[in-house]
Amino acid sequence: MPTDPEQLRRAMRQWATGVAIVTATHQGVSHGMTVSSFTSVSLTPPQVLISLAQNTRTHALVRASQFFGVTLLAQGQQEISDRFAGRTPDDQDRLAGLETFTLETGVPLLRGGLAHFDCRVIATFTSGTHTLFIGAVLAAQSQPEADPLLYYDRQYRRIAR
Repeated sequence: MPTDPEQLRRAMRQWATGVAIVTATHQGVSHGMTVSSFTSVSLTPPQVLISLAQNTRTHALVRASQFFGVTLLAQGQQEISDRFAGRTPDDQDRLAGLETFTLETGVPLLRGGLAHFDCRVIATFTSGTHTLFIGAVLAAQSQPEADPLLYYDRQYRRIAR
């Protein structure tokens, strides 16, 4: 018998993660959302995986365009994380007023992040309420001198130095 969804939520809160923003653009519309499901799949060829809820605007844009960007947030970017996690509703422009740039595909990436990935979708898998998108990494860059924004048990955390 499957685990109760609330029990799973409580258990998953014990997994410390970095904070990633997934962005997409299609036919002049750009949008993004905060995700915790982001991981490297392969170094050769370079591939990453994201998981997006199927009922989101970002999911629709990634599905339509077949491209997505990922910005890993740095310490001090909690406000951006909250904005893309839903404090700015899904039907509003979450990118408004933020400084963005592009690499290869034209997908907006957020300035000030620790790392940026520009990806083309090469495979999708539907699982429950989500779609797993595997992306070929077309371009990547990093700013290793900054510290990551961490998330654990519904709170932002810092690395102890």
